Amino acid sequence: MAPPEMRDLARRLLTCEDLAGNTSEPIESATLRVYEKLRQSLSVFAGSAGFQSLASRALALARSEAPSLSAARVSADGSLQGLGEFEPQIDIDKVGAGEYPAGEGGIILIARLLGLLLIFLGETLTLNLLRNAWPGASLDDLNPGNRRKV
Repeated sequence: MAPPEMRDLARRLLTCEDLAGNTSEPIESATLRVYEKLRQSLSVFAGSAGFQSLASRALALARSEAPSLSAARVSADGSLQGLGEFEPQIDIDKVGAGEYPAGEGGIILIARLLGLLLIFLGETLTLNLLRNAWPGASLDDLNPGNRRKV
């Protein structure tokens, strides 16, 4: 399973996007906006092929936890297609409260992608990429359990 701290970080990013976007849009839109920001930031750093490889691995890992992601595909340029086609809309209030509804595939996918970024780039570089993409977000640490500041 995706580590709880990565799920928490994914929820924080989704909440940032949900608050920044149109509140009438479904959470899938926030998931896609988070994914696209990560794709844009990381493609500059690792190239389209590098991001596509990382995103494909994250999707493969996420599918084992969220079968609703079976229709999702990462294209050659790294864009995400098919997310949410068979997934029910997520209630952001429940997600923020720590409940995991049946349609949490987007959270799991983003959490897996963040986890891979952390493994391959390390905490400092991952946080720098996230802070550049979400300058107003509270991203003090990646592991809330140890309350370590970066």
